[in-house]
Amino acid sequence: MRTLLHLIALSWLGIPALAQRDLSQDLAELLTAKQALDQIPGISCAAFVGDELVFARGFGFSDVENQVAATERTVYRLASISKPIAAVLAMQLVEQGDLDLDGDVADLVAEWPRKRWPVTTRQLLGHLGGVRHYQGEAESARRYRDQRTALHRFAADPLLHEPGTRYRYSTYGFNLVAAVVEVRRGRSFPEVLAARVAGPSSAATLQDDDQRRIIAHRSQGYVRRGGELQNSGLMDSSYKLGGGGLCSSAPDLARFAQALLAGKLVSKEFLEQMWTPQRTASGAATGYGLGFSVGALDGDRLVGHSGAQSRVSTILQMLPDRGVGVVVMCNLERVKLGGLAKQLLRRLRAEVRR
Repeated sequence: MRTLLHLIALSWLGIPALAQRDLSQDLAELLTAKQALDQIPGISCAAFVGDELVFARGFGFSDVENQVAATERTVYRLASISKPIAAVLAMQLVEQGDLDLDGDVADLVAEWPRKRWPVTTRQLLGHLGGVRHYQGEAESARRYRDQRTALHRFAADPLLHEPGTRYRYSTYGFNLVAAVVEVRRGRSFPEVLAARVAGPSSAATLQDDDQRRIIAHRSQGYVRRGGELQNSGLMDSSYKLGGGGLCSSAPDLARFAQALLAGKLVSKEFLEQMWTPQRTASGAATGYGLGFSVGALDGDRLVGHSGAQSRVSTILQMLPDRGVGVVVMCNLERVKLGGLAKQLLRRLRAEVRR
């Protein structure tokens, strides 16, 4: 009886029941094969076609020590997938006329001292700002009250190069973007996130990864050293919310992507700006837009972001012109998920073509 009701429900959604069953089976097989290959303790995935979430499941354990199952509700750190979310918050300000993408950030953020050259938000969003990335420093276990205070970790350092002349990936650059958002909104980054992205996306678990707060279904994290599975090192990501300090379940991150494609967070015009690959001053393409990696999959435009940090490996990939996307998050460090994401997207795209 339950199976019959499920098939009827799928027909109401406009999804052929048999095709939906085959799709779920195919995606599950791809995920479990990857889990077995890389010996991943826990992995969760969500996939969408248009405005329908067509797959949401977890496999393995979110907490190995306590044998807690990983499910679609498991909450993982997003790592660098926080960057496109910070970029959306910045572009909302631009669209509303409250931020000049090409203005000097030092005119906005008092905690950012003037440098040899001005640095703009556009350059930061495209990793062209010359702000350094990590340089061997240990992860932070300190709690920061806001993103402006956290700038002290790198604000005094000189720029690596004249902004616009080179592409150099920088999480710290997105920390500075988060500080710009705080200044222009007059609210904390988590408050802006909740009001401007999580709420409109109906993504209740999309939030800052506050280590003090009780977050239901939050996964533990692991690293493999010498073949032995161990707990990940401690990290308080409050110093880098815009660059890698958020968390979410896989379905809620997929809902963010759906809201983005539907024009609910920024207009299609500004979305296209974010998905246009930036160029250096010499004209060299970077393969990165404003907060998003931009590429192609078998001729289709491919946009998204991956993430890697203590406790997790993550990826969000979309084929925006097909209206499909996939989220994969796991609780093991140093797992390459790009190949899996492309396999999943190819299967989703085949469903659209039926």
